[in-house]
Amino acid sequence: MKKMAMIMVLGLFLAGCGAAVKESGYYDHSSHYKSWSHLAFSWFGYNHVTEEAADASAAQKWWGISYARH
Repeated sequence: MKKMAMIMVLGLFLAGCGAAVKESGYYDHSSHYKSWSHLAFSWFGYNHVTEEAADASAAQKWWGISYARH
């Protein structure tokens, strides 16, 4: 009985994660990173953001659409 309950909880958890990913638009992209420079920044350069990285981010739209209020 405990196994069945755990399987049901796991199934509901995975269904919820799948729904959240679908709503986020993640599957609309062809890859996780926009470019190799985006990958390098995300892995190694995020601690020390430079003007060059900020310019590349804006030009290549690394972070997608900004919904910030102006």
